[in-house]
Amino acid sequence: MSSILARRTFFAALGAAGLAISSSAFAADPGPKEALLSVSGTGEAATAPDMAIVDLAVLREADTAREALDANNKAMSDVLAALKKDGIADKDLQTSGLSIQPKYDYSKNDGSAPKLTGYQVTNSLTVRIRDLTKLGAVLDESVTLGVNQGGGIRFANDKPDALLDAARTDAVKNAIAKAKTLSEAAGVKLGRIVEISEASAAPMPQPMVRMSMAKEMADASVPVAAGENSYSVSVNVTFALEQ
Repeated sequence: MSSILARRTFFAALGAAGLAISSSAFAADPGPKEALLSVSGTGEAATAPDMAIVDLAVLREADTAREALDANNKAMSDVLAALKKDGIADKDLQTSGLSIQPKYDYSKNDGSAPKLTGYQVTNSLTVRIRDLTKLGAVLDESVTLGVNQGGGIRFANDKPDALLDAARTDAVKNAIAKAKTLSEAAGVKLGRIVEISEASAAPMPQPMVRMSMAKEMADASVPVAAGENSYSVSVNVTFALEQ
């Protein structure tokens, strides 16, 4: 029994030693390192927007929170009903905030506590308008029905996938052109693509149309200009070099 155990131990040790020798030999001879060239490329695609995202808000003040909320509810209900009548779908109407705040008078500087003067209720609504020809009329009607605060208008595209794909193609072409220029200047031949990755893909920042929601806006059409949306993509591409 002891001789069998000894032989097993011997062969196990021999196998471990052989594995260690094999691994050490592999690590000591990695072979020639491939020369690489890494470049970045950018691409853009632009088109007219087909949707506007509008922030609307109703603010009402009263002596009590209940009165302020009731007045706000009435105005916002009228706004929502009008928007739906104009063809805005339920999925494109989203409440984005509701605030109920007390109002205080801090004018006295005699060390006394501020005086409660009433309450302020603000209900905010985000609206997606998919027919841009209705945008000015929607803003006019909203103000007429009680909207007296607003954030801004952001123009967007409902399905930008095709635009992003076009920008990606442009970005890769841009990266290849850069790599060819660099390799020719260095006197080496551009080889295969080793790695390609997308660094970013997003709409380029667009200026927002700010709105000052005053009562007099209801007396005139709101002028809006949709302009153009640009989508930008950046890629990183690594090439092998043939020397």
